[in-house]
Amino acid sequence: MILSSVIYIEKDEKYLMLHRTRKENDTNKDKWIGVGGKFEEGETPEECARRETMEETGLTLHNLFYRGIVTFVSDKYPAEQMHLFKSTAFSGDIKTCDEGELDWIEKERLLSLPIWEGDKIFLRLMDQDIPFFSLKLRYTGNTLTEAVLNEKEIFKAL
Repeated sequence: MILSSVIYIEKDEKYLMLHRTRKENDTNKDKWIGVGGKFEEGETPEECARRETMEETGLTLHNLFYRGIVTFVSDKYPAEQMHLFKSTAFSGDIKTCDEGELDWIEKERLLSLPIWEGDKIFLRLMDQDIPFFSLKLRYTGNTLTEAVLNEKEIFKAL
């Protein structure tokens, strides 16, 4: 199972989002996602979040709010456990990212952009300040077929 951390950096009711347009064979090609990536050997979720943020954005995070764990299961991609963070305090200058374009996106506009259907679920949970949660998302191809929040099914495709 792949282990990763994803961070949603918030400022002025906007999230710093990455439009994934530059990597070949990218699972997230043309999607808007938070910044982040895979753990390196021996890293904690927090260490991964801070390192990936610095590598992709040039920003140093001054706070981290651990919001949840999202487990992705797919018939097309390897299983992944993503540690989800939010940050509201940072410093530095945003640099060019080699994986795509970084942009501050208004939170109310975010769900209308090309993002994964499952991402819409955890973004809503973050905006509702739901306490720490465990979310399992099952995909068939690129289609969300099941969502389970804290062991309770909240979505099932027919």
